[in-house]
Amino acid sequence: MKQIYTILFDLDGTLVDTAPDLMMAHNHVMKKFGYQTKTTEEIRDLVGQGAGALIGRSIWGQAKKEFSKVQDQKIKDNMTKEFIDFYGKNILHKSTLIKGVKEFLVWCKNQKISMGVCTNKTEHLAVDLLKQIGIYNFFEYVAGHNTFDYCKPDPRHLTTVVEILDGDLEKTLMIGDSESDANAAKAAGIPVILLEDGYTEKKTTEIYHNHLIKDFIGIEKIVAKYL
Repeated sequence: MKQIYTILFDLDGTLVDTAPDLMMAHNHVMKKFGYQTKTTEEIRDLVGQGAGALIGRSIWGQAKKEFSKVQDQKIKDNMTKEFIDFYGKNILHKSTLIKGVKEFLVWCKNQKISMGVCTNKTEHLAVDLLKQIGIYNFFEYVAGHNTFDYCKPDPRHLTTVVEILDGDLEKTLMIGDSESDANAAKAAGIPVILLEDGYTEKKTTEIYHNHLIKDFIGIEKIVAKYL
Protein backbone atom coordinates (compact mmCIF):
# COMPACT_ATOMS: atom_id res chain seq x y z
CA MET A 1 0.00 0.00 0.00
CA LYS A 2 1.34 3.36 -1.00
CA GLN A 3 1.98 5.71 1.91
CA ILE A 4 0.15 9.04 1.95
CA TYR A 5 3.37 10.97 2.48
CA THR A 6 7.13 10.49 2.83
CA ILE A 7 9.56 12.24 5.17
CA LEU A 8 13.32 11.91 4.76
CA PHE A 9 15.56 12.69 7.72
CA ASP A 10 19.21 13.55 8.05
CA LEU A 11 20.79 11.87 11.08
CA ASP A 12 23.68 13.77 12.71
CA GLY A 13 22.43 17.05 14.15
CA THR A 14 18.88 16.36 12.99
CA LEU A 15 17.61 13.22 14.73
CA VAL A 16 20.52 12.79 17.10
CA ASP A 17 23.02 15.18 18.68
CA THR A 18 26.06 13.03 17.95
CA ALA A 19 28.73 15.72 18.34
CA PRO A 20 30.03 14.58 21.77
CA ASP A 21 30.80 11.05 20.58
CA LEU A 22 32.10 12.26 17.21
CA MET A 23 34.43 14.60 19.10
CA MET A 24 35.74 11.73 21.21
CA ALA A 25 36.50 9.66 18.09
CA HIS A 26 37.97 12.63 16.25
CA ASN A 27 40.27 13.54 19.11
CA HIS A 28 41.40 9.93 19.51
CA VAL A 29 42.52 9.97 15.86
CA MET A 30 44.15 13.40 16.08
CA LYS A 31 46.18 12.42 19.15
CA LYS A 32 47.30 9.18 17.52
CA PHE A 33 48.43 10.89 14.31
CA GLY A 34 49.91 14.00 15.93
CA TYR A 35 47.32 16.67 15.21
CA GLN A 36 45.42 19.07 17.44
CA THR A 37 42.17 18.04 19.11
CA LYS A 38 38.94 20.03 18.87
CA THR A 39 36.01 20.96 21.07
CA THR A 40 32.46 19.69 20.62
CA GLU A 41 31.39 23.03 19.15
CA GLU A 42 34.21 22.93 16.60
CA ILE A 43 33.19 19.42 15.61
CA ARG A 44 29.63 20.58 14.89
CA ASP A 45 31.03 22.75 12.09
CA LEU A 46 32.84 19.84 10.45
CA VAL A 47 30.21 17.08 10.43
CA GLY A 48 27.89 16.37 7.51
CA GLN A 49 29.93 15.08 4.60
CA GLY A 50 31.18 11.77 5.94
CA ALA A 51 34.13 10.60 8.05
CA GLY A 52 36.77 11.23 5.40
CA ALA A 53 35.61 14.79 4.87
CA LEU A 54 35.54 15.41 8.62
CA ILE A 55 39.16 14.30 8.96
CA GLY A 56 40.27 16.28 5.91
CA ARG A 57 38.50 19.47 6.94
CA SER A 58 39.82 19.16 10.49
CA ILE A 59 43.49 18.92 9.57
CA TRP A 60 43.42 21.41 6.68
CA GLY A 61 43.70 24.56 8.76
CA GLN A 62 46.48 23.31 11.00
CA ALA A 63 48.44 21.50 8.32
CA LYS A 64 49.09 24.05 5.59
CA LYS A 65 52.81 24.07 6.40
CA GLU A 66 52.96 20.32 5.95
CA PHE A 67 50.42 20.00 3.16
CA SER A 68 52.52 17.48 1.28
CA LYS A 69 52.02 15.12 4.19
CA VAL A 70 48.28 15.70 4.33
CA GLN A 71 48.01 15.15 0.59
CA ASP A 72 49.13 11.57 1.11
CA GLN A 73 45.86 9.73 0.52
CA LYS A 74 47.14 6.69 2.40
CA ILE A 75 47.56 8.75 5.59
CA LYS A 76 44.08 10.21 5.26
CA ASP A 77 42.64 6.76 4.57
CA ASN A 78 44.37 5.37 7.66
CA MET A 79 43.04 8.23 9.78
CA THR A 80 39.53 7.72 8.42
CA LYS A 81 39.66 3.97 9.09
CA GLU A 82 40.88 4.61 12.64
CA PHE A 83 38.04 7.09 13.14
CA ILE A 84 35.36 4.69 11.89
CA ASP A 85 36.73 1.79 13.95
CA PHE A 86 36.94 3.80 17.16
CA TYR A 87 33.61 5.56 16.65
CA GLY A 88 31.87 2.28 15.85
CA LYS A 89 32.96 0.90 19.22
CA ASN A 90 31.97 4.09 21.09
CA ILE A 91 28.92 5.25 19.15
CA LEU A 92 26.53 5.94 22.01
CA HIS A 93 28.13 7.32 25.14
CA LYS A 94 26.93 10.91 25.17
CA SER A 95 24.82 11.22 22.00
CA THR A 96 21.15 12.05 22.62
CA LEU A 97 17.96 12.38 20.61
CA ILE A 98 17.07 15.90 19.54
CA LYS A 99 14.20 17.19 21.68
CA GLY A 100 10.80 15.92 20.51
CA VAL A 101 12.13 13.39 17.97
CA LYS A 102 10.59 10.24 19.47
CA GLU A 103 7.17 11.84 19.87
CA PHE A 104 7.24 13.11 16.29
CA LEU A 105 8.20 9.71 14.89
CA VAL A 106 5.29 8.12 16.75
CA TRP A 107 2.96 10.79 15.34
CA CYS A 108 4.21 10.12 11.81
CA LYS A 109 3.60 6.39 12.19
CA ASN A 110 0.06 7.08 13.37
CA GLN A 111 -0.45 9.28 10.30
CA LYS A 112 0.84 6.44 8.07
CA ILE A 113 3.73 8.61 6.89
CA SER A 114 6.59 6.68 5.33
CA MET A 115 10.00 7.56 6.80
CA GLY A 116 13.56 7.10 5.63
CA VAL A 117 17.02 8.31 6.66
CA CYS A 118 19.44 9.91 4.20
CA THR A 119 22.74 10.50 5.94
CA ASN A 120 26.36 10.97 4.93
CA LYS A 121 27.32 8.77 7.86
CA THR A 122 28.70 5.36 6.86
CA GLU A 123 25.66 3.08 6.51
CA HIS A 124 26.52 0.45 9.12
CA LEU A 125 27.29 3.17 11.68
CA ALA A 126 23.99 4.90 10.95
CA VAL A 127 22.03 1.68 11.36
CA ASP A 128 23.87 0.77 14.55
CA LEU A 129 23.30 4.21 16.08
CA LEU A 130 19.60 4.19 15.21
CA LYS A 131 19.23 0.74 16.77
CA GLN A 132 21.16 1.57 19.93
CA ILE A 133 19.31 4.82 20.52
CA GLY A 134 15.97 3.07 19.98
CA ILE A 135 14.41 4.58 16.84
CA TYR A 136 15.57 2.28 14.03
CA ASN A 137 12.21 0.52 13.66
CA PHE A 138 10.47 3.76 12.72
CA PHE A 139 12.30 3.87 9.39
CA GLU A 140 11.62 1.83 6.30
CA TYR A 141 15.01 2.53 4.73
CA VAL A 142 18.38 3.92 5.83
CA ALA A 143 20.75 5.24 3.16
CA GLY A 144 24.27 6.12 4.25
CA HIS A 145 27.33 7.69 2.68
CA ASN A 146 28.29 4.42 1.00
CA THR A 147 24.85 2.95 0.21
CA PHE A 148 24.83 4.23 -3.36
CA ASP A 149 27.53 5.60 -5.68
CA TYR A 150 26.47 9.10 -4.63
CA CYS A 151 25.44 10.95 -1.48
CA LYS A 152 24.20 14.37 -0.40
CA PRO A 153 24.27 17.02 -1.77
CA ASP A 154 23.56 14.87 -4.83
CA PRO A 155 19.73 14.87 -5.09
CA ARG A 156 19.77 11.23 -6.16
CA HIS A 157 20.57 10.29 -2.57
CA LEU A 158 17.06 11.48 -1.74
CA THR A 159 15.19 10.61 -4.93
CA THR A 160 16.46 7.03 -4.94
CA VAL A 161 15.21 6.48 -1.39
CA VAL A 162 11.81 7.95 -2.29
CA GLU A 163 11.67 5.53 -5.21
CA ILE A 164 12.61 2.60 -2.97
CA LEU A 165 9.84 3.61 -0.57
CA ASP A 166 7.37 3.73 -3.49
CA GLY A 167 6.81 7.38 -2.68
CA ASP A 168 6.06 10.52 -4.66
CA LEU A 169 8.53 13.43 -4.81
CA GLU A 170 5.58 15.82 -4.77
CA LYS A 171 4.49 14.27 -1.49
CA THR A 172 7.86 14.28 0.26
CA LEU A 173 9.56 16.45 2.89
CA MET A 174 13.23 16.65 3.90
CA ILE A 175 14.22 17.45 7.47
CA GLY A 176 17.87 18.35 7.96
CA ASP A 177 20.30 20.75 9.56
CA SER A 178 22.90 21.65 6.93
CA GLU A 179 23.47 22.88 3.39
CA SER A 180 24.08 19.31 2.20
CA ASP A 181 20.53 18.39 3.19
CA ALA A 182 19.03 21.59 1.85
CA ASN A 183 20.87 21.61 -1.46
CA ALA A 184 20.02 17.99 -2.17
CA ALA A 185 16.35 18.58 -1.39
CA LYS A 186 16.20 21.80 -3.39
CA ALA A 187 17.69 20.08 -6.43
CA ALA A 188 15.16 17.27 -6.02
CA GLY A 189 12.25 19.71 -5.69
CA ILE A 190 11.51 18.66 -2.11
CA PRO A 191 10.52 21.19 0.61
CA VAL A 192 13.00 21.54 3.47
CA ILE A 193 12.47 21.86 7.20
CA LEU A 194 15.75 23.13 8.63
CA LEU A 195 16.90 22.85 12.23
CA GLU A 196 18.61 25.85 13.77
CA ASP A 197 22.14 25.49 15.15
CA GLY A 198 22.94 22.67 12.75
CA TYR A 199 26.19 20.86 12.10
CA THR A 200 27.49 23.48 9.68
CA GLU A 201 29.59 26.63 9.61
CA LYS A 202 26.87 28.44 7.66
CA LYS A 203 24.15 30.61 9.18
CA THR A 204 20.55 29.54 8.66
CA THR A 205 20.03 32.63 6.48
CA GLU A 206 22.63 31.20 4.09
CA ILE A 207 20.92 27.81 3.78
CA TYR A 208 17.86 27.17 1.63
CA HIS A 209 14.77 26.16 3.59
CA ASN A 210 10.99 26.43 3.63
CA HIS A 211 10.58 26.19 7.39
CA LEU A 212 12.95 26.77 10.32
CA ILE A 213 12.61 24.93 13.64
CA LYS A 214 14.56 24.85 16.90
CA ASP A 215 13.69 21.21 17.65
CA PHE A 216 10.87 18.78 16.94
CA ILE A 217 8.42 20.21 19.47
CA GLY A 218 5.33 21.33 17.55
CA ILE A 219 6.65 20.29 14.12
CA GLU A 220 3.43 18.36 13.52
CA LYS A 221 1.68 21.66 12.78
CA ILE A 222 4.04 22.29 9.87
CA VAL A 223 3.90 18.76 8.47
CA ALA A 224 0.11 18.56 8.75
CA LYS A 225 -0.19 21.35 6.18
CA TYR A 226 1.40 19.10 3.58
CA LEU A 227 -0.76 16.03 4.19
